[in-house]
Amino acid sequence: MEPDDNRRGWAERSGQFSPGYYADIGPNEVSETLATVFEHYVDEDAAILELGCSSGRHLAHLRDHGYEDLTGIDINDESFEVMAERYPELAETGTFHTVALEEYLPTVPDDAFDVVYSVETLQHVHPDDVAVFEELARVTADLLVTAENEGNGPTRGRGERDVSYVNDEFPLYHRNWKRVFSDLGLAQLLSESGKRDTVRVFRVV
Repeated sequence: MEPDDNRRGWAERSGQFSPGYYADIGPNEVSETLATVFEHYVDEDAAILELGCSSGRHLAHLRDHGYEDLTGIDINDESFEVMAERYPELAETGTFHTVALEEYLPTVPDDAFDVVYSVETLQHVHPDDVAVFEELARVTADLLVTAENEGNGPTRGRGERDVSYVNDEFPLYHRNWKRVFSDLGLAQLLSESGKRDTVRVFRVV
């Protein structure tokens, strides 16, 4: 799959794995883990960016825990229509952009966000676009958190494959996230495996 096709698939996504789909599910164990991590490591006035925020279920959970400086980006413009319906207070108080992260991150100043996090978004970055990982390290002032599928589920991330396909529809690229961000100068503070994803917390050093 070419990079443009990969992005277009998410920009036009409907049904399963769409913004409405995730809004129906609501906050989950990853949302709770994020809130716990942030409570331990950062202040409530921290500037927080979510990559691939969809309709905002994780950001809404963080807002309920006192965080207010919240920014989200998503390539699917339906995300923010659903957000306005399901999480209106978040939609009114946060900052949101309909844009691919490959286009957005180069426009962001150094150390712009105290915390940057991704939930099952970086795993879909095409191999031709991996320069965005360096951009992530650049714009992160303190913590970078990844919650990606690393083989937690029975059919994803297994074996030595570099890529697998979810429902034979779209690619999931398998990477060693500790190595990726350690090579970019971040130190891994913790790793916690859940039913679906592994949450890794990195700190800028």
